[in-house]
Amino acid sequence: MTEQASADGDHSREVLAWLRLIGLISGEDPHMEALAGGVSSEIWRIDLPDGPICVKRALARLRVAGDWQAPVERNRYEWAWLETAAGIVPRAAPRLIAHAPDAGMFAMEYLDPATYPVWKTQLRDGIAERATAVAVAEALAAIHSHTALNPNVAARFPTDDLFYALRLEPYFVAAGARHDDCRAALEALVAVTGGTHQCLVHGDVSPKNILAGPAGPVFLDAECAWYGDPAFDLAFCLNHLLLKCLWRPASTPAFLACYDALARTYLASVGWEAPEALELRAARLLPGLLLARVDGKSPVEYLVSEAERDFVRGLGRRYLLHPPKNLGTIREGWRVELHARWPEWRA
Repeated sequence: MTEQASADGDHSREVLAWLRLIGLISGEDPHMEALAGGVSSEIWRIDLPDGPICVKRALARLRVAGDWQAPVERNRYEWAWLETAAGIVPRAAPRLIAHAPDAGMFAMEYLDPATYPVWKTQLRDGIAERATAVAVAEALAAIHSHTALNPNVAARFPTDDLFYALRLEPYFVAAGARHDDCRAALEALVAVTGGTHQCLVHGDVSPKNILAGPAGPVFLDAECAWYGDPAFDLAFCLNHLLLKCLWRPASTPAFLACYDALARTYLASVGWEAPEALELRAARLLPGLLLARVDGKSPVEYLVSEAERDFVRGLGRRYLLHPPKNLGTIREGWRVELHARWPEWRA
C-alpha cells in the first residue's frame, strides 16, 4: 500500500498478540513489514496464509519536529469514516477486517501498489490525469452529499475537539503565531470552519492518502474524520495540487488542469447548500492552508528552498489579507506569480 519504512517505536508484538486473539494468525509469527504511514500512525503489512493484510495503529505523539499530540481514539472514527464511505461509494475505502478501538488499531485489506498506485507518487512522476481528479471530486461529493444535514451521521462523529487538535490548531493557530498580521484572518478561519457542521468530512484529502484504483479512488487515513465543513476537504486537496507545481515545475499545466477539473466537478455536485457559498469558504480556507503548509506544525517536505517557501507565503498572505470570492482567482494568481518568479518554468 505504501513504501517500506522503519517503525518509530516497535509495537509489533502487541499487534501480533491481537491478531492471535481474534484468530487471524496461529502457529509461527508471520512475516511483518513496517510501512510508511505518515506522521500519525504505525502501519504494518502482515503476510497471512490467505494473503497480506494491513494493521494500522494510531500514535499518541505525531512524528513532527514540534510537540503535536492527539488522542488515539481518532482511530475509531477513522474506522467509522471508512465504513461509511464504502457504504456510499463502493470501493472508496479498503475492506475492513477487524477493529480494536480501545487499543487504537484496526486491520484492513492490503492493496498492492502495482494495482493501486498512490496518487501522490503519480503526480511526482508527472502522471497528472484529469480523469483522476474528476473521479476524486465525484467520490468526495457523493460522500458529502449522502451525509449532508444528517443528524444520525453527525451523532456518530462527535469529533470537534479532535479536528481542532489535528487540523485547526496545528495548521491555522500555529501559522498565526508566526504571522501577526494574518492572525486575525486565521482565527476567523478557525471560527467559521469549526462552527460549520454540514457533512461527513475526511479532513486529510491529500494525494498521499488517495490510491488511483481500477474502480476509482480509494481514500486512506481518515484520522481527522469530522462532521463539519465540506469546504475543508475541497480546499485541502486543491492546496496540494498547487503545491505540486513547485515539486515538479514541468507538470504545472497538468496540475492546474487537475485543479480546475476537481473544483468544477465537485462544485457542480453540491446540492445541500448554494455552491457559491461553499466555494467562498473554500477560497478563504485555501490561502490559510498554503501558509500552514509552510509555517504550521506539518510543513510540506518537498519545499526544500527558502525561495519556494517564500513564494507560498507570499500568495497565502496576499489572499488571506484580501480574500477572493472564488477558487479561480487563486489558481490564476498562482499561475501568473509562478511564471513571473521562475520564467524558465513556463510551459
